[in-house]
Amino acid sequence: MKKGYLVLENGAVFEGDLIGALEASGEVVFNTSMTGYQEIVSDPSYAGQIIVFCYPQIGNYGINKLDSESEHLHLHGVVTGEQCEEPSHYLATGSFSNGLLQNEIPSLTGVDTRALVKMLRDYGTMKGQITAELPNNNFEWKSEKSFVPNVSVKEKTHYPGEGPLIVLMDYGYKKSILTSLQSLGCAVTIMPFGTTFEEVVDLQPDGVVLSNGPGDPEALSATFETIRLISEKYPTFGICLGHQLLALAHGASTRKLTFGHRGSNHPVKHLETGKVFITSQNHGYEVVQETLEDTGLALTFVNLNDGTVEGLKHHHYNIQSVQFHPEAHAGPSDTAFLFDAFMNQITRTGDQHYAFT
Repeated sequence: MKKGYLVLENGAVFEGDLIGALEASGEVVFNTSMTGYQEIVSDPSYAGQIIVFCYPQIGNYGINKLDSESEHLHLHGVVTGEQCEEPSHYLATGSFSNGLLQNEIPSLTGVDTRALVKMLRDYGTMKGQITAELPNNNFEWKSEKSFVPNVSVKEKTHYPGEGPLIVLMDYGYKKSILTSLQSLGCAVTIMPFGTTFEEVVDLQPDGVVLSNGPGDPEALSATFETIRLISEKYPTFGICLGHQLLALAHGASTRKLTFGHRGSNHPVKHLETGKVFITSQNHGYEVVQETLEDTGLALTFVNLNDGTVEGLKHHHYNIQSVQFHPEAHAGPSDTAFLFDAFMNQITRTGDQHYAFT
């Protein structure tokens, strides 16, 4: 390994060991999870980003053929304090660092991640570059408007099942959302993010799930009207980016968080029951609670760390959404019951006020 650097757009430089000869730039974010690094780096929601792992040693149990959330890695880079090169697990097929190299993802290790994360918490996420040499002062920090077109399926994909037919609108879906629906017997048709309302109607679904995905939900404003029409006609469940898109489609607003929520230990409170659940989260934007008035949307879950919106339901339509990941992977499965609630939402026809319990 040779020396490498993470250079932030504010001029800060963090030195480490560059694994391989690859370089990349992207939005630098941090994840607080202690395990689940394979699921994290394979989550399409990290498209365009460089992940800093807070946990000091990553790669202890290697990687395997079961836990990836997508077929390809869409993130732009990884920064760690230490990477284990000799993993120990009976399912391991290789090391974490080799897995990144095989997917052409640059990795910087031996970094003071404690100091780096403290800077990101104080000043917010910012663009950065993993490089073997320090850039000159003329380096241009470029960013794409949306990575959703890069991660969404390009054509319809169907998975048969004996239960209700669910259309999964793909903005960068995780495999675990699909398998969660399949475990309930659902037939699932995955559709590209730009699918029209008429194309969904032609499928005659029993319900629709709006998936997670990367980036700013406002960048998908061309889809808002379609989402509104779909959610007014079919029982609809939004997850993460899908939650934000539903809110925007019904008139609410979103805004960027200082450093986002990325980890597997975020406490959220269910307002109707008072129960608190530990959740897995990965997002950089929030629904603005003050803009929910006159949208027909009501708050169902709230984040106990910072009070941000974590769940919504509609007063008149069968619409439910959550900011966190009920399918977890990586993370706790405390809220997996929400998929069962969605199935109940589908079967309880005519009950427009059904809410998750």
